[in-house]
This record gives sequence, C-alpha cells and structure tokens, in this order.
Amino acid sequence: MADISPVTKAVVPAAGLGTRFLPATKATPKEMLPIVDKPAIQYVVEEAVSAGLSDVLMITGRSKRSIEDHFDRAYELEEALRNKGDSARLASIQESAELAQIHYVRQGEPKGLGHAVSCASQHVGDEPFAVLLGDDLIGSSDLLLKRMIEVRQQYGGSVIALMEVEHDQISKFGCAAISPTDEADVVEVTDLVEKPAVEDAPSNWIVIGRYVLDPAVFEVLEKTPPGRGNEIQLTDALRTLATTPAEHGGGVRGVLFRGNRFDTGDKLDYLRTVVQFASERDDLGAEFRGWLKEFVEKNGS
Repeated sequence: MADISPVTKAVVPAAGLGTRFLPATKATPKEMLPIVDKPAIQYVVEEAVSAGLSDVLMITGRSKRSIEDHFDRAYELEEALRNKGDSARLASIQESAELAQIHYVRQGEPKGLGHAVSCASQHVGDEPFAVLLGDDLIGSSDLLLKRMIEVRQQYGGSVIALMEVEHDQISKFGCAAISPTDEADVVEVTDLVEKPAVEDAPSNWIVIGRYVLDPAVFEVLEKTPPGRGNEIQLTDALRTLATTPAEHGGGVRGVLFRGNRFDTGDKLDYLRTVVQFASERDDLGAEFRGWLKEFVEKNGS
C-alpha cells in the first residue's frame, strides 16, 4: 500500500531572475514586489500556513537576501515603531517573522523548476510535501492547497492543480491529459506536456503553481535529463510518476481549480492583481474604487 504520511512541509522556489520585471528586479527579487503593501511571497507563505504547513523551505539564489530579511525580526524598526506608539505597523512587521518556521537553501544556478525542487530533498527527506510557486497567488477564500492535501491523503501519489484556459493560451503552460474519477473536482492525470503547440495539447487544462508531491519525485528528478529550455522540468518528472506503480510512490491526480488565480510574474496580470487586492481592502477599497471609476470615465476610450 502507498505511504499516506501527513503533509507538513512546504517548498517555495524563489531563485528565478525575474527578467520580465527589469529594471525593477535588478536589485530587488521579483518575489518581493509589493501587492499594495505586502510582498507577493508573504501571501504564498500565508497560504501554506493556512493549509496547516508551518515548516517552509525557500529555494533561493544570489541577490535574494531581502527575502530572508523580510521574514526575520527587525529589532531597530520594531523599537522605533514601539517608541512612536504605532502598534498597528509594529504588528504588521512582526507578523511576517512569526508566520512559520522558515528555512533557506540556495539553488546555486537556475537549472529549472525540477532542479529547484530537487534542492529540497535533504530538508524534506521521505515525507510528502507541497510546492508553491511565488508567481502564482491563489485567492484567500479558495482553499485549493487544503483540498490538494486531502486528495493526497485519500489516494497517495502526487497531486497537481489544474486550471482551464482558452485553447490559444495552452502553449504558455504545462498541459495535462486527464480522465475523470468519481469526484467532480478530481481527475486522473495520464500524461503531461510542457508548453505544447496548440494542436498537440491533450486538453485545455494547464498546470498552475501548486503541487503536493510524493517524495518519490526526488529519485525521478535525479534521472530526468534537461528538457525544454535545457532545464530540468518538473513536468517531465511528473509525467514519469503518472505511469509509476502506486507502491513506488507513483500516480498523479489533478484538482480542477475554478477559483481566483493571480499571475504576478506577468506585468499586466501583476497590475490587475494590485488593483483587485486594493479594491477589496477594507481600509482602501471604497476610496480606491471611487478614484478608479473616475479615472476610467475620464481616460477610458
């Protein structure tokens, strides 16, 4: 029988160069770009914690020190805020340091998502674990990761998040061939293709940045040659696991996600994310929406 150990650890790859946001990311990690007043990566860690994962491993690289600083204590700043009696801002900066037990390991050189995940093997060991990509934010009311962990507990193997897109968008993503199960939101993944041509795509369901992986993925990644872009693709390793017997950690299932996903790795989607998050804030939303309405009426075409 497959091992159904509980999922307690999260891995957050954050070693990318962020070239799509240059020059802003020349000295600032893309994961630290703010969504209103909080860096994108904090939302990702909060999501992991809300799903019950308080042990978080960041896979970082050069010029990512500010991520570590953000999740550390800032004693001088805390003292300055305390002396001013600014308890609200004091609580906000202490929150990030107290969210989770956060560890760090450097990827060394960017060889792809599969290689980044393999860097977590020593920390994760023989336990199942979640992977959350910092470019993807999931709506706080959409309990995607929690549902994925439930599916892992029920079936074993690995679980990926799938989202349906228009046919002309498929070639930007990894794409899954799927077959239904008895549960409406769960499918069996029979094949995976990384960024296929539209005519070669097996479905309209793309892989988004949430995974719950069996530790068997590490051994598969060791044997996975570089694929698309001359990088070690996690998609290729999952394709192997999809046809691996369950007793060896195989089997891949997908959770069909129909909630809110925000791609902060794309400039236009990043701007949409900031606008939506600001619009929904209790302290900013009403005034911001009013200004936005006036702006659109004045400048819209």
